[in-house]
Amino acid sequence: MPKSDSSKSRSSKSRSSRIKSRLHEPPITAAEARGLFAEWKTAPAIVLAISGGPDSVALMWLAARWRRTLKKAPHLVAVTVDHALRKEAAREARDVKRLAKALEIEHRTVRWSGAKPETGVPSAARDARYRLLVRAAQRHGASHIFTAHTRDDQAETVIMRLSRGSGIAGLAAMARQSDREGMVLARPFLDVPKSRLVATLQKAGIAFADDPTNRDPRFTRPRLRALMPALAAEGADARSLARLASRLARANAALEIMTDGALRYLASINPGSGFELAAFIALSDEIRVRLLLRAINRVGHEGPAELGKVEALVQAIDEAAARAKNAGGRFRFKQTLAGAVISIDKGRIHIVPAPPRGRRRAGLP
Repeated sequence: MPKSDSSKSRSSKSRSSRIKSRLHEPPITAAEARGLFAEWKTAPAIVLAISGGPDSVALMWLAARWRRTLKKAPHLVAVTVDHALRKEAAREARDVKRLAKALEIEHRTVRWSGAKPETGVPSAARDARYRLLVRAAQRHGASHIFTAHTRDDQAETVIMRLSRGSGIAGLAAMARQSDREGMVLARPFLDVPKSRLVATLQKAGIAFADDPTNRDPRFTRPRLRALMPALAAEGADARSLARLASRLARANAALEIMTDGALRYLASINPGSGFELAAFIALSDEIRVRLLLRAINRVGHEGPAELGKVEALVQAIDEAAARAKNAGGRFRFKQTLAGAVISIDKGRIHIVPAPPRGRRRAGLP
């Protein structure tokens, strides 16, 4: 039966009260901070990525408090990346340096120098930031880089990737720990709401910077961020979206294990390079896509293969095999993708590096 007006009103008020309660969440306690950082207490040194915004300043403040509770603590180095995109950035870096000194944390400012792209600035800036952070970590003998990504950032990432049609791996969003150029990238606050970090700084009386680009509608993430209150009112709040990412990460891990098993199976029935076509076709679509993604990315030289193109490749292989079966004979298949050549000959799929584009255009081997 449809809900009455009174029940709809109660439901709406309940959602509203839940949202309001999450806007006024309590500060993070010292005991909670110890739990957030506990698994990294044996690290020799840790680089803290500190921009000057509330999330990263809270990271530095809480890491300093955590360090004081340890007998043998990791060496902490706060690194601020000046992207040279805003005139206020240099002043914000100096403010971070002053706070780091007060907290007895070593501080370094590194600068993204050189020409900046005309388009895709957020993506290019992110790549530059991680590249500079990794270099700083290597110089200081750090094993980990801490970033201050929150549950809110995780939710925005899910929505962003959903809008781009990402697969399960993409929708799993950010991991608590991941590898970045041989360095471990850790996100201690991935399950923490941003509001709790702001509340922590407010209680401690610590100022932080406000980056206007976080609200600039020219960029995708700020536009999606502006939609989050409306999504939260419908139940798709940061908590729910982060939970979705966690569940998809779990499913993705299981599928990766199944892909490992499929790879061992294909190697056992017919050792050698590539895959036996009949056995490959008998596998599920998701496992076949993952097998081809792995193989293409391993030998290709034009960057990671796009998921949609690999899905189309699997479909093309199926269609070619079906036509050959109806014709009652063998067939040959050849396609180039992401710097790799995928071919089928004598009932076997081969994946090898493609020749450079200039040689291909000239028809040279």
